[in-house]
Amino acid sequence: MAGWEPWSGCYGVSEGCKYCYYYGPYSKRYGQNVIVRADDKEFYKPLETVYMPRKKITKQKIESGKTVGLCFASDFLLAEADEWRKEAWSIIKERSDLTFLFLTKRIDRFHVSLPDDWGDAYDNVEIGCGIENQETADYRLPLFLKYPIKHRSIQCAPLLGKIDLQPYLHDVEYVLVHGEVGREARECNFDWVLDIRDQCASSGVKFKFWGSGSRFRKDGILHKISPYMQKKTARDIGINIGFY
Repeated sequence: MAGWEPWSGCYGVSEGCKYCYYYGPYSKRYGQNVIVRADDKEFYKPLETVYMPRKKITKQKIESGKTVGLCFASDFLLAEADEWRKEAWSIIKERSDLTFLFLTKRIDRFHVSLPDDWGDAYDNVEIGCGIENQETADYRLPLFLKYPIKHRSIQCAPLLGKIDLQPYLHDVEYVLVHGEVGREARECNFDWVLDIRDQCASSGVKFKFWGSGSRFRKDGILHKISPYMQKKTARDIGINIGFY
């Protein structure tokens, strides 16, 4: 997956942001809550070309067919980026040969700066709606399902409690679950993960347990998991549906 960060910086909007490993109080990036537009090289990265002297050809730096992770260190729907986002949408439209994926906890701002020709949605955009508990699920997901979006996923990250997703799994391609990461991370209980997995199984929705988080409770035992082992811990449990 390629990455594209047209702007940087973020700040919390809900309980799941409290110990954010990018911008929370214990992150190495603490203090970067000022939203800043990237320099032109990064902002126009999807349009950048490279010259290959041996073949005497010029090609796109991000090759056709790739997925581009958009604003993974920020939020694409930040209010401070409303004007910049208009141009970002035009770049996304121009590179229709790429798939752009962004994750957001601000889905209620989806309609702001939306391009006039969005229509039923751009085919090459996938949006993941971030939730962390039942409260955020019940507020964000009805909005998420109402908006014109062709490719949707639900990102339970960080998972902070048991969530009933059953009313919201229609028109969703997959659900991803990750525990909280960091020094002050709150625990992720495997029972919550398994319950979401079972909901997805009964609804025919793909499911991925992406990471255990730093404090992972399983079979009554609270495990402290190194950041380098959290994905492996989740993968080794072997409960994914539709992901291999």
